Amino acid sequence: MIDVRRLQKAAVGALEDIKAREIEVFDVAHITSMFDRVIIASADSARQLKALASHVQEKAKAAGARVYGAEGEGGGDWALIDLGDIVVHIMQPAVRSHYNLEELWGQSKPRKPRARRRAATRAK
Repeated sequence: MIDVRRLQKAAVGALEDIKAREIEVFDVAHITSMFDRVIIASADSARQLKALASHVQEKAKAAGARVYGAEGEGGGDWALIDLGDIVVHIMQPAVRSHYNLEELWGQSKPRKPRARRRAATRAK
């Protein structure tokens, strides 16, 4: 089994090779037990998205990882590649904006406790 850091490096490298934009990596091991990382990247066209999805799979296999599945790349708007410990999402900008996965997997901003918010509002 391949180390998750090595697999992450291979996946991000594959995305960079084909000029993916806005590549973000989220460590989600503390949120879910299904996988450890989520990688999200943008593609500028259906053709680039398909090339990115294919290249990520090739690089992962070359690094010794197994590709458990790939979905969506045929349509050209989004793709999901399941690498076991890592899930890679590649989307065109409008689709990425619509699904806003960064909010789902990213660190939420800390909220002020309710009592402190009221006190801060009264102080104004």
